[in-house]
Amino acid sequence: MALHQSLQQKLLQKLSPQQIQLMKLLQVPTANLEERIKEELEENPALEVGEEGQDDETAEEMKDEFESTEEEFDLDGGEDEYADVDISEYVVDDDGEIADYKMRDDNYPEADDKKTLPFKNESSFYDVLVDQLGLLELDERRYKVAEQIVGSLDDDGYLRREPASIVDDLAFRQNVTTDEQEVEGIIKLIQQFDPPGIGARNLQECLLLQLDRKMHEGKSVELAGIILTKYFDEFTKKHYEKIQHGLGLNDEQIREVIGQIVKLNPKPGGNVGEINKAESYIVPDFFITNNAGKLELTLNSRNAPDLRISEGYRDMLKDYDRGPKKDKRQKEAVLFIKQKIDSAKWFIDMIKQRQHTLLVTMDAIMKLQHDFFLTGDETVMRPMILKDVAERTSLDISTVSRVANSKFVQTEFGTYRLKFFFSESLSTDSGEEVSTREVKKILSNMIEAEDKRKPLSDEFLTDMLNEKGYNIARRTVAKYREQLNIPVARLRKEL
Repeated sequence: MALHQSLQQKLLQKLSPQQIQLMKLLQVPTANLEERIKEELEENPALEVGEEGQDDETAEEMKDEFESTEEEFDLDGGEDEYADVDISEYVVDDDGEIADYKMRDDNYPEADDKKTLPFKNESSFYDVLVDQLGLLELDERRYKVAEQIVGSLDDDGYLRREPASIVDDLAFRQNVTTDEQEVEGIIKLIQQFDPPGIGARNLQECLLLQLDRKMHEGKSVELAGIILTKYFDEFTKKHYEKIQHGLGLNDEQIREVIGQIVKLNPKPGGNVGEINKAESYIVPDFFITNNAGKLELTLNSRNAPDLRISEGYRDMLKDYDRGPKKDKRQKEAVLFIKQKIDSAKWFIDMIKQRQHTLLVTMDAIMKLQHDFFLTGDETVMRPMILKDVAERTSLDISTVSRVANSKFVQTEFGTYRLKFFFSESLSTDSGEEVSTREVKKILSNMIEAEDKRKPLSDEFLTDMLNEKGYNIARRTVAKYREQLNIPVARLRKEL
């Protein structure tokens, strides 16, 4: 194959490091922004926050580079060789480098209004159970077996692993020899822990473990145990007539027995300890207030940290600029400082762009859903998709998506994830476009108001919505009902 040369012209689009950093920062929620800034402060000594003099020690260490005498090192070149480092733009006095976005009053709460969020001091689910292990009389080997079983429980308190698998884990990972019979015996002990139902293998066993603790409460509890043992499938499908006929119970008795069962906790581990603090506490990114009919948008002050370039590093560059001699060691130090100052400027600029993007996106959402923020009524929400916000803000759809997926807004009606305000449109008989959120709210209200002894079927709900002017099919009603986590009519039936 012969070699040849050719000239080609290509158009490529590449993201700069700053654009990549901005995209990552946009996805960071307010609750995690402080941690991200802390990481940057640790990596970059030229960036500081808060009071002056915060980086004085680091700056003093670096300043020694400029106070070294010529005898401490050999010069590899003449003075002119190191005099070509341009630092003019770094030594100009400029107060504007202090985060100017922090100085603005518009769209920000008072700068001194530092809100402290309380966090509960709580133990994890695992810790709660390990504390109870200490109450058992176990030798060291059996204690390790029990600890392995406790560690195998999921967040709901269920034991999903087979005893044989636990035996293998102990043998290979901890060099502990045991057998399935011993593991089963220790599981029985753990099932006596609080809260009741811990260590069950399935829902049926979980409910029966809880009923065992209540057997002293009367005959209804005993009958509940019989139902869960012999009629569990009928109970889960709410075939109460079969249960009633099989046990010879009247309406009042079956209602009392079922009432005992529904009071039990199907997830005994779900309310114990701490699962994920980031999910337990929501820190709103925006606040919307109604001031005499006028909506006001503010950004959480934690989104606007007081970042600036270290004055100590600026002073070192000024000393270098005024110094008569330029040597290799000083030049290397100056290049390092320039790199760190550039990185700090980029980070501050990314924070500023992040705040601007958040504000314009939330402002567009607030204007599109103006009626909802005034009334809190979901039925007045307008259909809105990412493209609608992108067109109003001149941002890319992917940028709007990053903001909407991880941010929260606090209103006088509650705190909402921004995704809540996005919905598709649905046509009415009059040709008007309404939000699917409005239809879901009406559907939810219909089901809430139904007679639970005769729940409304999807077909009947479809007819009711059609009578209200909403052109909607039965399968769409079923889809919306499932999205609302509402079961079918048969499973909504109550005695």
